[in-house]
Amino acid sequence: MNPRRSQRSKRLGRRGKRLALVAAGIIASTAVTAVPGNAAGKAPADDPTPVPAPAQSPAPAPAETPAPAETPAPAGSSPAPADPQPPAIGAYLDYGPLGVDRMTELSKWLDGTELRVGHTYLPGDRWSNIEGAPRFLESWAAWRKAKDDRMFVLNVPMLERNEDRVGDWQVRAMLRQGASGLFDEHFRVLAKRLVDLGVPDTVIVLGWEMNGTTYTHRCGPDPESWKTYWKRIVSTMRSVPGQKFKFDFTPNRGRDAIPWTDCYPGDDSVDIIGLDSYDQPSGVTFDQQVTEEYGLQHHVDFAKAHKKPISYPEWGLFRNGDNDEYMRRMLKWMAEHKPLYNTVTDYCPHGVWQCKDNPKSTKVYREALSGLPVNPTPKPTEPTTPVRPPLCSPLDLGDWVEYWLGGKLCLRFDWWERKERPRA
Repeated sequence: MNPRRSQRSKRLGRRGKRLALVAAGIIASTAVTAVPGNAAGKAPADDPTPVPAPAQSPAPAPAETPAPAETPAPAGSSPAPADPQPPAIGAYLDYGPLGVDRMTELSKWLDGTELRVGHTYLPGDRWSNIEGAPRFLESWAAWRKAKDDRMFVLNVPMLERNEDRVGDWQVRAMLRQGASGLFDEHFRVLAKRLVDLGVPDTVIVLGWEMNGTTYTHRCGPDPESWKTYWKRIVSTMRSVPGQKFKFDFTPNRGRDAIPWTDCYPGDDSVDIIGLDSYDQPSGVTFDQQVTEEYGLQHHVDFAKAHKKPISYPEWGLFRNGDNDEYMRRMLKWMAEHKPLYNTVTDYCPHGVWQCKDNPKSTKVYREALSGLPVNPTPKPTEPTTPVRPPLCSPLDLGDWVEYWLGGKLCLRFDWWERKERPRA
């Protein structure tokens, strides 16, 4: 579950009603913007969610010792595999270009520790946005291409109207349409755009938190059709020349509405087995998060049995407030189990850098991950402003009006500001 999404939806609903009356008078200040359904101000569902493991060990790395001289391999033998690259860490900081900019500032705050993961979400409101408009993706693509060891993680909805609380019977019908191939072209377009932008190795977190009830792309109404549809999407995107995508199957931690193992589509179409895990429900200890049915330990064991790496695309504080014990234990868990990557959800109530409500957890996080690179940046900086995801409120003008506008009309909360935000 994504704790961020339910909160965001409630906040936006209240604001949207108040702002709708003045929308006509300030239409020039609005933007036809697609708001990523669980990135732009993610308010996750009321359910155990993401748990990214720190790509780098919280403890300082030991000093390197000189490697012994290599002895030539016997003729005909295969060379020994190179040491795997250390896990990558990152944070969700904003869904748009501002998220790219803030990674530099967060790295400085961590005394130069490099954030190798950039993480964002495609809007799930309509198919044209799920296809990945280049203007939305280009800043992230530029960031990824700046260094070879970076990783771009992109959450991709499987169905449009993804946060519209669509009924089970409609979800079932849409999953069956997807399983029959009706929506293949949308994902072919997305795959080609990513390749054309120079990010063919994007990690695709497809249909995340499918075991919950937050999203239209949930698995529960028809698990068999969901799995068939997942496989079609993966096959379609892999058919695009030049692609090197990795597909990350990421449920919520815990059982939720349906056991997430019932939704697993098979090893041939999955490259990574992720888990979204926030500090919830209220009163649940970290040990319980480990041992619960379909919890942290089950996730690690399941991935090992299927010979897949793990990831934690979403993790952070939630129902238990400023819980430094959770932060300490989660960092230790990730250091021990070495996920391919992790990205903490860094805004209130989940975060530690842009949220001032969690000082104890902030201290734990910063002490664990600061100064990991050899050449740290000398002076840490504080974020100038907290994340306000999203920066605008979508207005519900009806399908007919939105069709002619080419998208939802989004009323910016900061329309009075004249200072242009930096772009990557």
